[in-house]
Amino acid sequence: MEDRLRVGVITSPHGIHGEVNIFPTTDDPQRFKMLKKVIVDTGKDKIEMEIGGIKFFKNMVIATLSGIADRTQAEKFRSADILIEREDALPLGEDEYYICDIIGFKVTTDEGNELGILDDVLTSNANDVYVVKKPDGKEILIPYTKECVLSVDLDSKNIVVHLLKGMI
Repeated sequence: MEDRLRVGVITSPHGIHGEVNIFPTTDDPQRFKMLKKVIVDTGKDKIEMEIGGIKFFKNMVIATLSGIADRTQAEKFRSADILIEREDALPLGEDEYYICDIIGFKVTTDEGNELGILDDVLTSNANDVYVVKKPDGKEILIPYTKECVLSVDLDSKNIVVHLLKGMI
């Protein structure tokens, strides 16, 4: 399990006073209002910053972060990940998982056949889609629905799926 979770990505500066536009990668962008600090991961450095203010516009979060005073400084953080410590994360409900915790799990069918390894999870408005990498390198896309994903076992690191006709 990872100690830090990504909740957003800085896309660009916002205005001239150092605010940044953040694309949220969390299910609940309103959670930014509850955060007091974040870790900004530039790829080279991980910098802890306090949140000074949060606004929302369309699908973006607009934030004021400590240490960013103007547009020029904000530009340096373009494409940086916004991380939080796991203990600052919202509690999960039943049958909810952090994506980073299930990547790499073995995926098997309800008939006992091994399909491959969970390589990625694509998010969409309708439902998430599991990207399963087969041993031959090909990918299978499995929608995260009750009909297709039957169980996720965190202890055995195994996901059991039901393949609908025509999926492979």
